[in-house]
Amino acid sequence: MVKMLWISIWLFYLSAPVTDLAGGGHSLGARLLGGLGLAAFVAWYLVLVFRTARPMPVRRVLFSLAVLATQATVLSLTLGREWLVLFVYVAISSGAALPAEYARWTVLGTTALLAVTANAVPDGTAYLAGLLIPALMGGFAMVGVRAMIRTTMELREARATVAQLAANEERLRMARDLHDLLGHSLSLITLKSELAGRMLPGQPEAAAQQVADIERVSRQALVDVREAVSGYRRPTLPGELAGARTALAAAGVVAELPAEPSGELPEEAESALAWSLREAVTNVVRHSGAKRCRVCLETRQTLDGPVLELTVTDDGSGGPGGPATPGNGLTGLTERLAAVGGTLSAGPAGRTGFALTARVPLALGSGS
Repeated sequence: MVKMLWISIWLFYLSAPVTDLAGGGHSLGARLLGGLGLAAFVAWYLVLVFRTARPMPVRRVLFSLAVLATQATVLSLTLGREWLVLFVYVAISSGAALPAEYARWTVLGTTALLAVTANAVPDGTAYLAGLLIPALMGGFAMVGVRAMIRTTMELREARATVAQLAANEERLRMARDLHDLLGHSLSLITLKSELAGRMLPGQPEAAAQQVADIERVSRQALVDVREAVSGYRRPTLPGELAGARTALAAAGVVAELPAEPSGELPEEAESALAWSLREAVTNVVRHSGAKRCRVCLETRQTLDGPVLELTVTDDGSGGPGGPATPGNGLTGLTERLAAVGGTLSAGPAGRTGFALTARVPLALGSGS
């Protein structure tokens, strides 16, 4: 739809040949042939411009441009100067469909053909000054737009590749950590199980000691695994700020994000604020319909001591369910913050918008 809107702006120039067909004094046969020629020209032009996302062979594009240039020349010479505007579309389509090393020459060639044809058409030079600049600027502008589109596509592919590589690296790191955690413990459990099996039934007391050691080692291994998994799953503020920037940009929301907090925070407090940021950004993206989102992270002094305050404000239609009926996400955040001595408040912000504020107490000597 955005591409169609952009192309529709350029189609405004077709008003000149359409007006000429309607009231230019041409015969009925000339009108019919002119209308068919104009329809074929526009259809071929739209095919070229809309297929820029899929690379086309250069020879096929050059042949199509030659057909468009021929149509523009024939229609201009037979129907009059109003049809010279078709050369602008030839220049634009060449800039949109051809690589830059070809387009720079085809745009210039189309402009030169426009000048030659204008001198051959009666009173065509009167229109020439008003068409040379649009042909040149439009053609070279589409060269830049094409390059920007290609760069954007390459950046998206690169981001996807980087994300995949990061995920693979994280899986490898988790595999290495779990191997380091469990390798020694499982080897020890296997060894002591074999010893206990050999000690039975002749040495029941020694076998019982080995079984007790097996229980102790297995319990410690379970604790180590739980701590490792908990560390992997615990969100952090820098990570959630980066995720918020990506999510808001993908949703078309203008984001104002703070710098990463400095200083050390208790893990539980940082985790609670990170969950709050994730939930707030998710609500902004899914429910609010906002255009802007502002995230503030700052330290405040209260009667109970210093607190780290996170505020997420948007200009949308409000949060999920409204302030009177908070959803499960806000209820879960309230419980998480309460577990670390923090608080949560959420509700409308001004006439429009929604604000979520989460506070956690800071330990003495910590900063933001």
